[in-house]
Amino acid sequence: MPAVRRTGRHGRPEAAAPLPSAAGGPRPGCGSVSVFDRMKARWGVGLPGLLAILAAFSLAGTTTVWFKGPVMAFLMPETAPGWLQWAVYLVVMLPVYQVLLLAYGTLLGQFDFFWSKLKAVGRLVSGRAPSASG
Repeated sequence: MPAVRRTGRHGRPEAAAPLPSAAGGPRPGCGSVSVFDRMKARWGVGLPGLLAILAAFSLAGTTTVWFKGPVMAFLMPETAPGWLQWAVYLVVMLPVYQVLLLAYGTLLGQFDFFWSKLKAVGRLVSGRAPSASG
């Protein structure tokens, strides 16, 4: 069977994606920065802080999914329409996720980071502009 040649949008062959170096970092001369380096720079944290933040996101998401079944079974019958289940899920579980995120972030030493994110979400939901004091 002949090899299939992939083409781009305009019928020309696609360029091959660059391969990472054997060390797992960016290839010399490519000018690329790893995702972890970009997150560390954007959030202003070191590697331990970045790992704590990622762990808090993972734990909060996992816990939210774990709580979803019992909470939704308590609040809604299984015969409720799907759109209503989704609406109740969003109204109830998104605040639960935010509280869990703040709790796990605090336990992992990243309270300030998650508190600032929670305030930003609150401003977004309420439609208020950010205050000068933060």
